[in-house]
Amino acid sequence: MTNKSPMEESSSDKASRPDKAGVTLPGKVEKIIHPANPAEPEKAQINVEGAEDLYREIRIDNVLQNEKGEAVRLKQGAEVEVTVEAETAATIKKNGSTPPSSGRP
Repeated sequence: MTNKSPMEESSSDKASRPDKAGVTLPGKVEKIIHPANPAEPEKAQINVEGAEDLYREIRIDNVLQNEKGEAVRLKQGAEVEVTVEAETAATIKKNGSTPPSSGRP
């Protein structure tokens, strides 16, 4: 197995990995935030559909890598996918709709 950065993995790589649990949500780049200090990276603010209102917006460094390994950046208004993955060992099976016990009586 080759070591790939998250930016180099294709969707077929991710789909064939049974050791991971995950979810992918649609999102949209709301705005590009230019840094006050030129030494700081530009940020992309992304609205994640399906997230709770207070946590819907995330900001990431606006540096991605295309399939050729070239550095690229997102445009305002771009449709994106936000993926959250975890090792299977870091997850527990969901049992019905009962929330997990807090340990309190």
